[in-house]
Amino acid sequence: MNPIFANLPTTIFEEMSGLARETGAINLGQGFPDGRGPEDVLAAAARALLEESNQYPPMAGLPALRQAVAAHYGRHQGIAVDWAGEVTVTSGATEAIASAILGVVRPGDEVVLFQPLYDAYLPLVRQAGGLPRLVTLRPPDFRIDPAELAAAMSDRTCAVIVNSPLNPSATMFGDEDLAAIAAACIRHDAIAICDEVWEHVVFDGRVHRPLMTLPGMRDRTVKIGSAGKIFALTGWKVGWTIAAPALTAGIARAHQFLTFTTPPNLQSGAAYGLAKDDAYFAGMKAELARSRDRLTAALTAEGYAVLPSAGTYFLSVDLPGSGIDLADADFARRAVREAGVASIPISALYEEDKVTSLLRLCFAKRDDVLDQAAERLGRFRRGL
Repeated sequence: MNPIFANLPTTIFEEMSGLARETGAINLGQGFPDGRGPEDVLAAAARALLEESNQYPPMAGLPALRQAVAAHYGRHQGIAVDWAGEVTVTSGATEAIASAILGVVRPGDEVVLFQPLYDAYLPLVRQAGGLPRLVTLRPPDFRIDPAELAAAMSDRTCAVIVNSPLNPSATMFGDEDLAAIAAACIRHDAIAICDEVWEHVVFDGRVHRPLMTLPGMRDRTVKIGSAGKIFALTGWKVGWTIAAPALTAGIARAHQFLTFTTPPNLQSGAAYGLAKDDAYFAGMKAELARSRDRLTAALTAEGYAVLPSAGTYFLSVDLPGSGIDLADADFARRAVREAGVASIPISALYEEDKVTSLLRLCFAKRDDVLDQAAERLGRFRRGL
């Protein structure tokens, strides 16, 4: 067995979802919405399944989707994208991340990552032969310490992996953070692999700023997006990369030996969705912000301290601030069995220097589910 994967524990997401299934608990751990997603997007994919080709589409993706990706980012983020030479469609954003890492990182290269981090990053970097260099982000604001970033970079740095909005902290890197990353990449001639799947799921008037748009970063950035996050259709697993042609060529070579291609009807549905008008995106944000505020208010009424959520489907509970003297992993495992609510301990998403005080909850659920979860957690807290 490959020790990189064989020695990994069961992912915390599978552990907590498994416990939720076993116990019948409300699952606020795994980040998927309760709803069906936009009906017109579903209908577009259904039409394509019945009326269009169901054979292998082009490896790089259907021209219609690649054109839609280019048009979407031109309209929403002011990025001029050559659809034919700079867009690769992947089977989800995780495959896009894998293709980017395997296409860019050589054995012995150093890769800088920010923790807490999405749990796929580290094993993929190690499988590519890369050497992770971690920069720790700390609550409540999860900002970058420029000195720690500088210490992590070296002449052997090949890439920096950036996730903003950041899962699991539900924070966004500010202009100073992005400028620090860009300056470090330029100084060390490094590539930025930017996991921006939550770019549309931001609240309170915030606007996502792609690292690719900063001076000097257009040709050294891989931008990764996800139809699953944009349209709350996580099971579709349709993602994409945007990168300069030289980078795209390397990504495509890795992609062809991972999944090669992605179901064409889902690509057609995503292409239709990316052209939706601004009202959809505004409405999606408003509805998720309403759910965030509902769960925040309910948890606060039950005595929990909740950190601000700038984006994603998640919010964090500060356990010490809530008067709870338990590490997050202990609380999460007890809560799923004793309270009937599954969550994610954020310590599981640190490799080292773990922060053990925060619990991640998903609010992309029906109102009655959120209300019941908060009530159960309130009873559990009072019984501790």
